[in-house]
Amino acid sequence: MRISKLLVAGAVLSALVATTAAKAEEDTYKIYDPSTGSMQTIKRAPTRRAMESPVKREVIDYAGPYGAGTVIVNTAERRLYYVSGEGKAVKYGIGVGRPGFTWSGTHHITRKAEWPGWTPPPAMRKRQPDLPIFMPGGPDNPLGSRAMYIGSTIYRIHGTAEPWTIGQAVSSGCIRMTNEDVADLYEKVGVGTTVVVLHE
Repeated sequence: MRISKLLVAGAVLSALVATTAAKAEEDTYKIYDPSTGSMQTIKRAPTRRAMESPVKREVIDYAGPYGAGTVIVNTAERRLYYVSGEGKAVKYGIGVGRPGFTWSGTHHITRKAEWPGWTPPPAMRKRQPDLPIFMPGGPDNPLGSRAMYIGSTIYRIHGTAEPWTIGQAVSSGCIRMTNEDVADLYEKVGVGTTVVVLHE
C-alpha cells in the first residue's frame, strides 16, 4: 500500500514538473538583440500594462517648420513627432540606433506592412550564424506589429516586443516603437509621407 502511494505521488510530481516546464517555455520567446549580436530568451510580459511604452504618447503644441502629415524623428531626444496640423503634433517615445548606428536625412515612406517578416542582413548572419534566414511575422518577430520602410535605406519605423527599450539607444539604426504606438502612427501615415530624421 505504501509503495502504491509513493508511486502515485511520484507520478503526480513528475506531471507537475512537466507542466511547469511547459508553462515556463510558453512564457518565454527568443528575439534578436543587436547589441550582443545574438538571440536572447525573453520572458513574456504577463500583463498588457507591462507592454506599454515607458514614455506616454501625448498631443502637444507644435510651432515648428514642418507641415501637417510630416513625421519628425529626433534621435537626440529619442522622440518621434507626427505633425497633425492646426498647431498640434503627436509625440511618441522611441528607441534609436546605438552609437555608431545613428543617421539623419529626409526621406519618404515607401512601403507599409502589418506583422512584417524579417530577413536578417548578411552582416548580421555572419556575426551570428544561428540567426534564421527569414523570420515570419508574429509577436516574436523583432519588427513587431507594424513596419514603415524609409526611402531606399535599410531602416524602418517598426514595433517591438521589448517596450522597455523605448527611450534608449539600442537598435542597429531602425526607429522602434511599442506595438501599440506604431499601430497608432501606422494609421496616420501613408506611402509617400515625409520622414525627417534629425541627429544632433
